Amino acid sequence: MVLPLPPITPLSWPEQPGDLPRDLPDRDALDRRLANEFPSAQGPLSGIQGGRQAAESQLQRMEAKRYGRSRNHLKGAVTRLSPWIRHGVLTLAEIREAVFAQLRDRGQGRDDGSKLINELGWRDFWQRMWGDLGDGIHESQEELKTGHDPSSYSRELPDDVREGRTGLACMDGFSEELVSSGWLHNHARMWMAAYLVHWRRVHWKAGADWFLEHLLDGDPASNHLSWQWVASCFSHKPYVFNRGNLERYSDGRYCKSCPSADTCPFEGSYDQLESQLFAPQPAIRDVPSRRRNGNTRGSASAAFARPKR
Repeated sequence: MVLPLPPITPLSWPEQPGDLPRDLPDRDALDRRLANEFPSAQGPLSGIQGGRQAAESQLQRMEAKRYGRSRNHLKGAVTRLSPWIRHGVLTLAEIREAVFAQLRDRGQGRDDGSKLINELGWRDFWQRMWGDLGDGIHESQEELKTGHDPSSYSRELPDDVREGRTGLACMDGFSEELVSSGWLHNHARMWMAAYLVHWRRVHWKAGADWFLEHLLDGDPASNHLSWQWVASCFSHKPYVFNRGNLERYSDGRYCKSCPSADTCPFEGSYDQLESQLFAPQPAIRDVPSRRRNGNTRGSASAAFARPKR
């Protein structure tokens, strides 16, 4: 059943000098125009289409209850609404009302949509943090909890990561999807961020900037602060994962064909991996802060956080 959308007027902005034309007849014309403007760019257009019509179509596909149950799985019922949120085509209030309308229409309770509504709230939180910090989002908010000196992290993204030739099927697959589609499941973003920062010892900002080069939903606030969350300079501990976690939430799609399956760097318990990756530190008293210490994040917010192991 097609649900009626709330009567909210789409946002609009006046054209500025240098903008691409808005009256192109179709995507083929857009493809030709972009090829002319950016002759060194490679690959086809992303399958994600812009505009109000595409946004409304995706909003109609939203499954609020299923989202809450399956959002951490790569094949889960994530909304994929983040590109239209990022560019102001859809508002958070509009999506919230669409969630409530769906729950009412299907005889479901508000608790069935609570996870998705929470994620909309966290999206708003990142924007408020940006308003508070300004350009400070480009700097680490806290000291690292890895035991390593910040200067030991490379400020350059490794070529094998950028080019998708690490030999790890998961990371190379994530890199290819990021570059070719301009979108990546939130859990995959977390895994890739953790791999770069903790296994490859790359500074979080090098990875965050790389994501912003390609993500169509790339939002500086949620992206940069979430990379810091993984790195542990905006959270109480580093985020890591192991092979079991990746296999579970990716349905084993990468591990089955990985050329490095027998030498997987993610093999082991969390305690084992943490002892390998991080230097011992004296115990410190955890104090409240404005950082997020929750344990789920969804695609509507295009940010990361730690799902249940």
